[in-house]
Amino acid sequence: MLFIFIIFVTFVDINQYLKTKKQILLPRFERILEKVGENIRLARKRRKLTTIQVSERAGIDRTTLYHIEKGNSSVSLGAYFNVLRVLGLQDDFLKLAGDDELGRKLQDLKLISKKNND
Repeated sequence: MLFIFIIFVTFVDINQYLKTKKQILLPRFERILEKVGENIRLARKRRKLTTIQVSERAGIDRTTLYHIEKGNSSVSLGAYFNVLRVLGLQDDFLKLAGDDELGRKLQDLKLISKKNND
């Protein structure tokens, strides 16, 4: 009986773990993701690859590829990366947050104020 209880508790814990929250984005940010999805779809078509080919090579379901090409925010970042990898665009991932203009300005302001206090 204890064995069945442990299996049940483990099953409940796994179900809780698998539940994901829907990401809520403002419309202007949704449009950015939609544009990313459109860019991915165009890259696939330029390479004359089918959705089946890309999804199999990326190790994802065809429905997931459909959601990626629509810019769905609930798809994992890993799935987006694997599709970009299949398309030969994996290095584009390095461009994400690569130019931290705001961070540099904040750092420079701190350095300037520190210099004025010296």
